[in-house]
Amino acid sequence: MKYSPLPKSLYIKNRKKLIEKFPAKSVAVFHSNDIMPTNADGTMRFRQNNDLFYLCGIDQEETILVLCPDFPDPNMREILFLRETNEHIAVWEGHKYTKEEAYEASGIENIQWLGSFDNVFNTLMALSQHVLLNTNEHLRADIQVETRDARFIKKCKEKYPLHHFHRLAPLMHQLRGVKEQEEIDQLQIACDITEKGFRRVLSFVRPGVAEFEIEAEFIHEFIRNRSKGFAYEPIIASGANACVLHYIENKEICKEGELILLDVGAEYGNYNADMTRTIPVNGKFSKRQRQVYDAVLRVQRGAMEILRPGINIQDYHKEVGLMMQSELIGLGLLDQTDIKNQDPKWPAFKKYFMHGTSHHLGLDVHDVGTMHEPIAPGMVFTVEPGIYIREEGLGIRLENNIVILQDGYLDLMRNIPIEAEEIESLMN
Repeated sequence: MKYSPLPKSLYIKNRKKLIEKFPAKSVAVFHSNDIMPTNADGTMRFRQNNDLFYLCGIDQEETILVLCPDFPDPNMREILFLRETNEHIAVWEGHKYTKEEAYEASGIENIQWLGSFDNVFNTLMALSQHVLLNTNEHLRADIQVETRDARFIKKCKEKYPLHHFHRLAPLMHQLRGVKEQEEIDQLQIACDITEKGFRRVLSFVRPGVAEFEIEAEFIHEFIRNRSKGFAYEPIIASGANACVLHYIENKEICKEGELILLDVGAEYGNYNADMTRTIPVNGKFSKRQRQVYDAVLRVQRGAMEILRPGINIQDYHKEVGLMMQSELIGLGLLDQTDIKNQDPKWPAFKKYFMHGTSHHLGLDVHDVGTMHEPIAPGMVFTVEPGIYIREEGLGIRLENNIVILQDGYLDLMRNIPIEAEEIESLMN
């Protein structure tokens, strides 16, 4: 693997936190993701199931993790099943985990090949009452493709209909929402690689370059720093393209006098950065561009001060909305009549700032975690206000990634240029 893996002590700790939440006589099963097809005999690059990775650190297809903490034989309480390799696989696909390597990565002593799963699982089920199975329950997930987890749920409920079945997702969301220090360190590396890409782009951008050329500069810097690449489809949006929130075509030429909105992040070790910066194509903000830019930056910094332990995301977004409302009035985009006549369900500021300010960040870019419970120390969030003025062809968003502390926050992107003067200086 390209990246330096985290220590097995993290995964031992993560499993311990999870099994403390199980009812007595439980067994839990986690499957790796499928390798997804493209066309003919093509496949997409493998991406591990994040819940399985969080618990064992194994970054390989056809992996199953089984936890049965109350089983009488201690050796059967944690079992990792791996795809058995052979000379043919080694020649065509490369090296796969040995049992010894899987132990060093995960801290699980009982490593078995996949062929023994059915018999072993049957033994565990005979002495278990509760079965905890995994599903993707992200609030924004639109499930169209049946997963290994989903197929196993059908099979398991058919074969063992009298057991008590439970959802793992709420437990995993609760645990993954609060990061351990090792995870924060990995996120910091992803942010540092993102910084290197951004600084490279600042010295590259000029009138006449294409959005896709900027994308190429980022991916070059990311991969040369041991990232697999982009954490998500990058947005390189010049001019009016910046007013399209999910613009990913990256096909236009960047013109004199325009801004470029760059929503780009590197992944590292399956952890993700999520940065947005907005820069002038010619290296100098116009007076109007600078007014809007500074307004967005003030909202971002104000939002970071609000995002503290004890508040919930819904109340936080309302407070940020009031800050944005004030800035939009100052920019002449709203007036008191607009505020007086607004629909409370869709406030007037939403015309120019129509998305949320923050989301959880981690193994997923839009990471799992609570959206209604109070924010806790150790959670990691994006902070990304924006102003989009379609009638002016002007869109500005600024985004940093922060760790919530007991008495403040740690900005993982503190070294990535964001002040307008610094950006202009670096570009010139």
